[in-house]
Amino acid sequence: MFWRLSRLIALVLALPAGAAAQPLAIAAASDLQPVLPGLVAQFESELRQPVRVTFGSSGNFFSQLRNGAPFDVLLSADIEYPTRLIADGKADGASLYTYAVGQLVIWSRSNAAVEVERGLAIVTDPAVTRVAIANPAHAPYGRAAMAAIAAAGLTAQVKPKLVLGENASQAAQFVQSGNAQIGLLPLSLALAPALAAAGRYWPVPAHLHPPIVQAAVILRASRHQAAAAQFLAFLRRDAVVRRLAESGFLTPGGTR
Repeated sequence: MFWRLSRLIALVLALPAGAAAQPLAIAAASDLQPVLPGLVAQFESELRQPVRVTFGSSGNFFSQLRNGAPFDVLLSADIEYPTRLIADGKADGASLYTYAVGQLVIWSRSNAAVEVERGLAIVTDPAVTRVAIANPAHAPYGRAAMAAIAAAGLTAQVKPKLVLGENASQAAQFVQSGNAQIGLLPLSLALAPALAAAGRYWPVPAHLHPPIVQAAVILRASRHQAAAAQFLAFLRRDAVVRRLAESGFLTPGGTR
């Protein structure tokens, strides 16, 4: 028995640093898909800490986390969800970090007979029969889209044309595939290579909707508190903040 225990210890010691570490599980808003994988790869390389990222809508993650979903960190597209998790005792209030402010744009394929430069008024164009947005019931960008449409006085014209994606990424897929003529999407997705090559966008004026303040928080049930804290410290690095700004996000102070 001693021999078997000694051999097990030797095998563990022979592993590279971090190889036996459990993955840090991150629930991330879908607008981070173009930039987060690269940041995670850098974090894993530097700290030898494996990471598993799941992308989706912030509202769906909120519901899952309230019911005990096994995530360590939430990167929400809306500060409201982390704040509510803190109030529910599900997240550590001291860890709350506003990592970015999202930007909303109108995007259309280059070959669509649509002039996005007309701004929100384009939704009244007869050529626009479908408008894709993330589901406002649980997606912050969907709520921002509906607020902008309402501020422009266009709710009645747009409602019959709405196509709801489960999250912002799915809404983008609807427009990219031609199932909708335009989409109200995160700038981060519009700047991603696939959409940037296939279409064009117009920025929705920020005053037309509430700020899309995006925040991170560590879950109290996390079994990897130290690694989660390291990841949030990594997000605070100047180089990471600049990377997010280059990917279509405003810094918390409101600049790119």
